[in-house]
Amino acid sequence: MTASTAQKLMLIPAAATLAFGLAACGGGGSEGGGEKDASPAADKSSEADGGKAAMDEPFGPACADVPADGAGSFDGMAQDPVATAAGNNPELSTLVDAVGKAELGDTLNSAEDITVFAPANAAFEKVPEKDLNALLDDKEMLTEVLTYHVVEGKQTPADLEKGDFTSLQGEKVATSGSGEDFKVNDEASVACGNVQTSNATVYIIDSVLMPPEK
Repeated sequence: MTASTAQKLMLIPAAATLAFGLAACGGGGSEGGGEKDASPAADKSSEADGGKAAMDEPFGPACADVPADGAGSFDGMAQDPVATAAGNNPELSTLVDAVGKAELGDTLNSAEDITVFAPANAAFEKVPEKDLNALLDDKEMLTEVLTYHVVEGKQTPADLEKGDFTSLQGEKVATSGSGEDFKVNDEASVACGNVQTSNATVYIIDSVLMPPEK
């Protein structure tokens, strides 16, 4: 099962690179013109650009827990592939430990254009300790669970509004919501979303997703 899952990850087709640069901010008024000279059309254009820029940025209450600088910051994570980036973020240390036990780190790092629904440490704390330890000791089951949190393509917040994705584990993952309020499978909430790494978009969630029983 582990080899099959790894093959799915390695065979992810390369998608067109998505542009995640922020919309340029700037004044652009006429020479000598003050605020009163700005036209309504210009105001609306500026507001639209600002809204677009906001959608390109990480969002959610848990984003405040991400380091402001260094390798674990948003800027730092954007420079590294997803498993490495997660390893630099203290809020994802339990997930990183699980990925290590499943030996999926290199596979995730080499994948192209994926989305990871990453359970925060607090999500794993919701799992009874006995059950969590059993999961971490069962490599095959752990691989099933972890790959259920990964879907192909860098999914944007707009894609999550009525999302229906096939996970790399093979089962469906559904998302819903709008603005900065999204749910995954109606059970996990996005706590910090639209986090970029060099090869993935990450949505940090507050619960561990379990694939449907086969």
